[in-house]
Formats: sequence, structure tokens, C-alpha cells
Amino acid sequence: MTVFEAMVLGIIQGLTEFLPVSSSGHLELAKVILGDTSVPEESLTFTVVLHFATALSTLVIFRKEVLEIVKGLFQFKWNDASEFSVKIILSMIPAVIIGLLFEQQLEALFGGKIVLVGVMLLFTALLLLLADKAKSTNKKVSFLDAVLIGISQAIAMLLGISRSGATISTSVLLGIDRTRAARFSFLMVVPLIFGKIGKDLISGDLNFQSSEIIPILAGFIAAFVAGLLACKWMITLVKKSKLSYFSLYCALVGLAAISYALLQ
Repeated sequence: MTVFEAMVLGIIQGLTEFLPVSSSGHLELAKVILGDTSVPEESLTFTVVLHFATALSTLVIFRKEVLEIVKGLFQFKWNDASEFSVKIILSMIPAVIIGLLFEQQLEALFGGKIVLVGVMLLFTALLLLLADKAKSTNKKVSFLDAVLIGISQAIAMLLGISRSGATISTSVLLGIDRTRAARFSFLMVVPLIFGKIGKDLISGDLNFQSSEIIPILAGFIAAFVAGLLACKWMITLVKKSKLSYFSLYCALVGLAAISYALLQ
């Protein structure tokens, strides 16, 4: 992989991690277009690194909220910060269970599964269309809501389903305020990404050659910068109920991906 290709993939990851169009799906499509011949394990390693970059950009955007949560936890008092932290933990449980039980099966999905990406993008399009038509409310995230949103996040581990699209759509359909929905969606994935990276580092699963360090670093920086811009943009779009545009986009890309795969 060249530095240019890594930067292109990094920008795609940074933009699509927050926009509801499936970052993993777009990365796989871009790799096919760029002629990336990485085996699934190598492909997944690069994808994890890019997800780490966007997780850092999330921490930067929501640094005030994260500091409040951390302070609240160390005060050992039941307050808004500790309550929010418990909800984040609850939302993580379904994805942790699926990730531990089906890790190998999920890793096998990375590596040119274009038809799967296309079908899952069509599913994402339907979710976004339903969410865009939902009525807005001022409801907060409840403990049950956190679990249900967590289940949607676990389902979004399938290649091609947008994680942010699935979680934000689920939140909106549950009647949660759109701004709160976006905030919860972006924060709930951060511990999972850091946990995944920590696990892979300890187990030695994140392996790459010394020649790949510069391209990976370039992709990391590109994903981080693009993530900063996309995160702010997405919050504004969710407030204005503009998800139907992304629904149309996902449908078009999904159909194009399926057509491309069938013609090969």
C-alpha cells in the first residue's frame, strides 16, 4: 500500500465513520478500487488503526463531556455523569459479546466481500429513511434505550452496515432527541475501539511490516483530521433531519457495489 492510497483510505474512514454511510463498507469498496490485495487479517489491522484515529477525533470533539464523565466517576456519587457512564457501559455489552464469540467470523468478512457490503448498505438506507421520518422529541437516553442502541451497534458489526447510522436511527426511532442521539452514538463506540486495540496489542494480532509504518501513519493522520470535520458536520445534519440524503446515497452505492460484483 502506498502513502497516497493510505491517505485516501484514511480520509474515507474519517468522513464515513461519523457520516451514516458505513466506514468499513466504504473502506472495503475503496480497497477493491485501489487494487489492494491484503489478506483479511492485514486488511483488518489497517482498518482498526484508522478506527483508532477517528476514536481520538471523537475524544477531541467531546473532550468536555468526557472530562465530566471521568470526574463524575471518580467522585463515586450517583449524578448525571455516572448515570451516563453506566448507560455507555450497558450499550457496549452486546457488541462485546458478539465480538468475543464471533471474532474470527467477523474478521473473515474483511477482504473484498462486495456483495455483502452492497446488501448491508441497502439495509442502512432503509434504516436512515425510517429515522428521517420519525418525529423529533426531547426524550433522554434511558437504561433500556442504551441496551437497545447497543444491540443495533452489535448488528452494525456486519460489514456494510453503518454503525453511526444504525445507532442514531435506533435512537431517533425510540424517540430520543436527535442531538442526544448523535452524542451518545459517537461516545459509545470509543471504549470499544480502545478495548479492541488493547486486546489485539496484547494478543499480537496487530502485525505489520516496518515498511508499512509510514503508510499506516499517513492513513492515521488523514483519518484523524477528516474525523474532526465529519463529526461536527454530522451533529449539525442530524439536528436538521437530513438523513434521507444519506439514505439515497447508501442505496445508490449499495446497488452500484452489487452490480460491480456481479459483473466481475
